[in-house]
Amino acid sequence: MDRVNASTPAAPSDDPARAAFAALRTPEGEQLLAGLRDHDPADELATATRLRRTHPAELVSAALGQARLRQRAVAKFGAEDAYRMYFTPNGVEQATRTSVAAHRAARFAGLGVRSVADLCCGIGGDAIALARAGISVLAVDRDPLTAEVARANAEALGLAGLVEVRCADVTEIDTAPYDAVFVDPARRGGRGRIFDPEAYSPPLSWATAAALKAPRAALKIAPGIPHEAIGPEAEAEWISDGGDVKEAVLWYGEGFAPGAFRATLLPSGATLTAPAPLPAPPVGPVGRYLYEPDGAVIRAHLVADIVERCGGRLVDETIAYVTSDEPYSSPYVSGYEITDQLPFNMKRLKALLRQWEVGVLTVKKRGSAVEPEELRRRMKLAGPNAVTVFLTRVAGAPTMLVGHPLG
Repeated sequence: MDRVNASTPAAPSDDPARAAFAALRTPEGEQLLAGLRDHDPADELATATRLRRTHPAELVSAALGQARLRQRAVAKFGAEDAYRMYFTPNGVEQATRTSVAAHRAARFAGLGVRSVADLCCGIGGDAIALARAGISVLAVDRDPLTAEVARANAEALGLAGLVEVRCADVTEIDTAPYDAVFVDPARRGGRGRIFDPEAYSPPLSWATAAALKAPRAALKIAPGIPHEAIGPEAEAEWISDGGDVKEAVLWYGEGFAPGAFRATLLPSGATLTAPAPLPAPPVGPVGRYLYEPDGAVIRAHLVADIVERCGGRLVDETIAYVTSDEPYSSPYVSGYEITDQLPFNMKRLKALLRQWEVGVLTVKKRGSAVEPEELRRRMKLAGPNAVTVFLTRVAGAPTMLVGHPLG
């Protein structure tokens, strides 16, 4: 059987990708990259032709590829860091965005953690955040090129003194000298995203065992992980950033709450937590107000907590829309005042929107197969007013709810 996370490092001369990366780090390569910061990919052919007059073709191709990756990475790392860092295609795709990595590093630092073994470190996004929180990091990855990129990123951001990068099999790393362990298993394979936690590399069972040996640990997992796959030893946290759920983390050890579920919203840092799953919330008719919980709240199965806090109910036992008769304000929900409730009927909705002179329509849906763009196209909107339409189920029946955001 092949070892988990194992690899045999190749010499740069035997690996074209590593040779191309080494060329990018020469003064000539760095100069090329600096000149491509504002490069327009639409002009790539003309740019390549021009640069190949004065630079080797292989170096120009590598620089253009890296320039594209840096532009993609701005969304996760910000322009200031992204244009100093180096990336691989998988690294951009799988790296933790800075805001999430910084949140996780802050939790470790707040508990007095001073050293972390970062296993499956990738291009070093989490190692960078940990180092910036004042934590020394051993960053380990099995892939030689990825390890070289992680090392280059630590150097480029002035963090080499806090980040040691090692190309190795994570299953052979002695984590005993470290205050905490962080594991980010690979959740993509040759056929795309992996949904079975035991098919991660390394498998979730191995990562959990490694976490339980450490004084403190965190495992980065996909936010869609089934709750039954989470052991009772872990505190499970789902994190959203700007309203989009980005990841889930399992926390182990002193300072965390085994069995608890947590939803954290960035950039505010608002955190909702429950020590154990709450009873199923009540279901009832649509009131004057409707609340859409943040995706992290839904993933953490904390909608019942929202229902309890607002004194409301669900509109349907299978739909995560909360309703109440009194207004409720919370960072964990978006609130709406509902003006109309219609059975699902395109003609009636179109007549209502025409009567109200609606020109801007926001469509939200849960439990409906209708696509928002198709609905907007069929409404033939015109007018100065704006409304929000919810396509959902109420007590099992397809329903349209029309309203306006609170505030």
